[in-house]
Amino acid sequence: MNRPKHGGNPSWAATVAGCPPSLILDFSASISPLGPPPTALAAIKLHIETLTSYPNPNYPELCQAIAAHHQIDPEWVLPGNGAAELLTWAGWEFSKLNTTLLPTPAFGDYWRSLQTFGTRIIARSMMMDDGEIGDLDFALRHLPTAIPHSLGLIINNPHNPTGQIWTQETILPYLSNFDLVVIDESFMDFLPPSEQQSLVPYIAKYPNLVILRSLTKFYSLPGLRLGYCIAHPDRLRKWQSWRDPWPVNSLAAAAAIAVLGDTEFSQLTWKWLAEARDRLFQGLAQIPGLHPYPGAANFILVKSDRSATALQTQLLQQQQILIRDCMSFPELGDRFFRVAVRTIAENDRLLAALRSLSEGV
Repeated sequence: MNRPKHGGNPSWAATVAGCPPSLILDFSASISPLGPPPTALAAIKLHIETLTSYPNPNYPELCQAIAAHHQIDPEWVLPGNGAAELLTWAGWEFSKLNTTLLPTPAFGDYWRSLQTFGTRIIARSMMMDDGEIGDLDFALRHLPTAIPHSLGLIINNPHNPTGQIWTQETILPYLSNFDLVVIDESFMDFLPPSEQQSLVPYIAKYPNLVILRSLTKFYSLPGLRLGYCIAHPDRLRKWQSWRDPWPVNSLAAAAAIAVLGDTEFSQLTWKWLAEARDRLFQGLAQIPGLHPYPGAANFILVKSDRSATALQTQLLQQQQILIRDCMSFPELGDRFFRVAVRTIAENDRLLAALRSLSEGV
């Protein structure tokens, strides 16, 4: 089974649009437009002198900060060079199982991590017969009554690219059916605590559960490459023994410790997103031929009555605006695109451009 290719590269878009990437308004990457937080930048400056020393390979201060954030013991935490590095070790574990189920459409890096080690993958489509998108239960319906020798499952919540949020009650029953369940919660931080559906509170009860988290999207720090996973300490010690030493640089660790305690920035982000996402969703829904899907993350998936790749090209060439086509998700193809939620002014610029193209059809 071939892995979908990645898409939405701003450098490629600059070539198509004939202008530098700095002049493009980028809605293709789901990164918060508010960051990096001043606390992160201050921490980086303060710790510049640490570049002359190797970091502690166990990252005790960082693990303690992450553990305090989730109210768990630090031995259940493993920082990584972005969630992508930790996903690689999850892929190694999945390769030891008989089969791994992957609800699709799915983030392309899942395919990379699984196929790197020759994992046997069974894609379970969320697409319904009418072309609409179902949910996790739809994708995992009719699980085999005779479970194979060993079975894995990888999902993300909120789901990328649909933005769906699945409740704890939806996911928990599946944990007993699989030998390994990896849940990517990279977008969970965008929900206020009262709305989050994280399975971190259940981690001690399920030794087969691994939760991946990212600090780059919510805090707009993708260049620092920082993520972490939460899992049983025995599993994390095994992952630690497999990988290269010092995967997290000292500046990234310092920034992470700072932002995890920055409650003011978190409150600002939740307030911005609730207002900006609702306004963008309503604006998209009012444009003829566009059908946005409600979601809980900082992006919106849109079904289009016309070619999404053609729409992407027109926006680039005429307005220097980049949206993410969904050609890397085979189930979605050329009739879907995804847009990040940016500032209200930037979102309004996108809506005006889309309305202009719609009126010109």
